[in-house]
Amino acid sequence: MREFHWPVRVYYEDTDSGGVVYYANYLKFMERARTEWLRSLGFEQDRLAGELGVIFAVTEVDLRYLRPARFNEALTVSARVIERGRASLRFAQAVRRGEEILCEGHVRIASLDATSFRPRAVPQGILEEIVDVD
Repeated sequence: MREFHWPVRVYYEDTDSGGVVYYANYLKFMERARTEWLRSLGFEQDRLAGELGVIFAVTEVDLRYLRPARFNEALTVSARVIERGRASLRFAQAVRRGEEILCEGHVRIASLDATSFRPRAVPQGILEEIVDVD
């Protein structure tokens, strides 16, 4: 899987008093896209935690805000793994309105032991599903 796309509709609750998406909500959109990417590979986060004892946590975010999104717009959020570590994945992500990029950046997630919160190897099954990492 190269790049994953997930549709998002901007709800009133996502916006500020001016009807523009509040900056922190772009992170929520990106989180949902990564969750749906994982689900599309056949991995549910609750099952990973319960059966394998693995959870994921964001450890680094670098975003650029280019254009505003507004109430009721249909957006697409992309997620693509660009780097694999033993216990982390780095994603390139973007929020688009059509072809126009509104927000883009990089997000690193760590694979952690669900009990101790210490780094733990990304499950092999997930690594096997990630192909074509730049």
